[in-house]
Amino acid sequence: MHIAPHDNRNQPIVDVDHPLVPLNYFNIVKLRHGEVFDYAVPGYETCIVPATGTVDVDVDGASFPDLGNRVEDVWDGEPEGVYVPVGAQARMTCKTPTAEVFIAGAKFDRVLEPFDVRVPDLDLVQYGSDETKTHRKIKHILGANHHDRVGRLLVSELFTVGEGGWSGFPSHKHDTDRKADDGSMIETRHDETYNFRFKPNYGSGLQMLQREDNEPGDAYHIMDGSTLCIDKGYHPCAVLPGYQMYYFTILGGLTQRSLKQYFQPTHAAQLHTIPGIMDMVSKFK
Repeated sequence: MHIAPHDNRNQPIVDVDHPLVPLNYFNIVKLRHGEVFDYAVPGYETCIVPATGTVDVDVDGASFPDLGNRVEDVWDGEPEGVYVPVGAQARMTCKTPTAEVFIAGAKFDRVLEPFDVRVPDLDLVQYGSDETKTHRKIKHILGANHHDRVGRLLVSELFTVGEGGWSGFPSHKHDTDRKADDGSMIETRHDETYNFRFKPNYGSGLQMLQREDNEPGDAYHIMDGSTLCIDKGYHPCAVLPGYQMYYFTILGGLTQRSLKQYFQPTHAAQLHTIPGIMDMVSKFK
């Protein structure tokens, strides 16, 4: 489902128990200097990530000052985040003239401890190539580096490298918990939510969604600020030539945190043509 760019007035874009992606939660909060935003989400662990601006964060009395360092846009520096346990009371206070803050969440049933993720704590991956039009960077905020401190939530920022190209290819899906005969997972159920940005901001792209291999699917025109909710199916996306694309990524697992992607059989041979792709796969856990 495509949710067009709009002023959500600091109200959840993807609320709890969403009919399409019930394992996800997503809000965008916009603040001016000195403004405060309080929230708590029962049943969901969340992560606060400033897209731009700096905020002080308090989580049930634990203080995480000066979170965020980007001024102009999401290309202007590295991300930072604060993990907020299930149901915890979180407060953010804007320290800069303005701030735009992402709140990502996943359904979970236990209460863990809050912590912050600063630039040195990020898990960075770069894979693909200009020749295959698949060159991109992934900045894991809640990724493998924090696997033992988070329940079901994965939070990352993905960037196309250069101008024009594809992401999420070879096409893959993660909509069913499935095991091989030996008991190992060959696919996991992870609901996924994206928020896209483009540089320049009048750029745009395409999100494909193919429910079954080699069957007709859907396509969505994505713009700066578009939100995509993906419940099932293969879902590569592309940016128009001459523009850069970013998307904030939220993954919530049904039974486990580690993501096991199932690559589309028709295009599985492409796994051997894209440099570094297996390293990328191993980091989503």
